[in-house]
Amino acid sequence: MKKFNVALVGCGRIASSHFESLKFLSHDCHLTAVCDCVPVRAAEAAEKYGAKAYTDYDKMLKEAEADIVAIATPSGMHPEMGVKAAMAGKHVISEKPMAVSLEGADKLIKACHDAKVSLFVVKQNRLNPTMQLLKRAVMKGRFGNIYAIHVNVFWQRPQSYYDLAPWRGTKVMDGGAFLNQASHYVDSLHWLGGEIISVSGYLGTLARKIETEDTGSAILRFASGAFGSMNVTMLTYPKNLEGSITVLGENGTVRVGGVAINQIQHWEFSDYDDDDGLIEKSNYNPPNVYGHGHIPYYKNVFAALRGEQTPETDGNEGRKSLEVILAIYKSSEEGRSISLPLK
Repeated sequence: MKKFNVALVGCGRIASSHFESLKFLSHDCHLTAVCDCVPVRAAEAAEKYGAKAYTDYDKMLKEAEADIVAIATPSGMHPEMGVKAAMAGKHVISEKPMAVSLEGADKLIKACHDAKVSLFVVKQNRLNPTMQLLKRAVMKGRFGNIYAIHVNVFWQRPQSYYDLAPWRGTKVMDGGAFLNQASHYVDSLHWLGGEIISVSGYLGTLARKIETEDTGSAILRFASGAFGSMNVTMLTYPKNLEGSITVLGENGTVRVGGVAINQIQHWEFSDYDDDDGLIEKSNYNPPNVYGHGHIPYYKNVFAALRGEQTPETDGNEGRKSLEVILAIYKSSEEGRSISLPLK
């Protein structure tokens, strides 16, 4: 069984989820190199996880033994770094969002295609046990016609969070509450409900001193005729309160809630299925809002590269949620409903 060498760039907030997952999956992979523009962060990560430290990304690409490069830098840097990795012959894992523009996303997708390497976009919430159970109910048709899917992301990001790094809360490098913090939930909407054909968004910066939104709401229309909604804020007092998805159908109602869609709070269908007995087993308490999904995500990446599975989220799949979010931004700016796909 092939063991993959992995290099990671960006040793900030989300990197620990990658490092711990790679450590847990040491039989599948070896972390060979880490890179960060802050030397002490790179050095600390390298020492803790037994990798070589770099502060120059180009040098890491040239020197490090790596089959895969995982990119966990600010969002606006993902396409350029991913293109460089692809040109160096490395498979690419991009944290969400894969870009802050469709142009950036398309450049990354094309570069990986031309270099004949695989592109994976991290959407680890799909692999939470609660979400896997919900997806299975959708695929089995247990809901009948789905009428509505509603999402709430009520989290707290204090001003001190944004002040820790100058790129946070900027349009060019970060994006706002929808593009950064809630992008996994946008992904869940089209993953569960199918194609989204139009959106209306209302976004605002109510309290934080940032360029992008800290609060907003959106109404969505699915190709199936169902409706969707999202309510997102980073201003919840005094801490993260809820990350939830509610699916309302002809023959079933399910609400997955908790801080990070980690608890099935309501599960009711007209007909019995053996999955009904798995509710308690699927619930879990995550260490943070990122959950435990990075481990099964990496498992899927390695299996896909071995030809054993299909990728859970490749570049084209990762692009879908980005397009929906950009349509929500466009709707808020122009004060009108926006049709998808974007031109």
